[in-house]
Amino acid sequence: MSESPAAVDVLGCRLDCVDIEEATARILSYARGTHPAQVVTLGTEMVVAAQRDARFRATLAASALNVCDTVGVLAAARRRGARIAARVTGVELLERLCAAAAREGLPIYLLGGAPGVAIEAARVLAERYPGLRVAGADDGYFPPERANAVAEAIARSGARLLFVGLGSPRQEFWLAEHLAQSGAGAGIGVGGAFDALIGRVPRAPESWRRLNLEWLYRLLREPHRWRRQLALPHFVALMLFDELRTSLGGRQHR
Repeated sequence: MSESPAAVDVLGCRLDCVDIEEATARILSYARGTHPAQVVTLGTEMVVAAQRDARFRATLAASALNVCDTVGVLAAARRRGARIAARVTGVELLERLCAAAAREGLPIYLLGGAPGVAIEAARVLAERYPGLRVAGADDGYFPPERANAVAEAIARSGARLLFVGLGSPRQEFWLAEHLAQSGAGAGIGVGGAFDALIGRVPRAPESWRRLNLEWLYRLLREPHRWRRQLALPHFVALMLFDELRTSLGGRQHR
């Protein structure tokens, strides 16, 4: 049996073939290091957006680690030969890293969400993981002209793990531009993880998550999200077209 590749290409976006244990270990290594590393939780909406946004494609390509966040990307990766057991979602990665950070004394910073959300998420994490050092927390409602000031505040805090929940692609662009300035060793885009953590957005039951149906649960609970879910059929269509083009190209070169 052939080995699983270290990374696969999903419509021009690199996906690193890691499970949550390896992702956690790599990110902790970044956090301890001296060179800032950006981590992307790659989802189907992001892959679709990257097809029409060259700047976003370049940002994803330059990241240190791209993990599999959604069922669509997981299925595509498996079709490319990756043996990834499960998704590596932003909220699960956040909790794994905070548990390890509490053991190792690595300070964290939470940036994003509505006013008060990051602070409440920090409180929940500190209670859940005794010894966790929360260097700071701030919401995502700051104008572009304050981006440098926000990064400088993070640098003064001494945080080594920076969790950014600004939504995509804003969080990826912000980290690409300001992670080094923030002084953190690792910056991870976690989307709506803070809202999920504090129960502001209910997570799907474990049984739904095991079946990779969390997207359907969210849609049933929040029907207004239907426009966002259109990214999935769009993604599937793009994948089928890409596979057909590759197949026809292979035949022509025989």
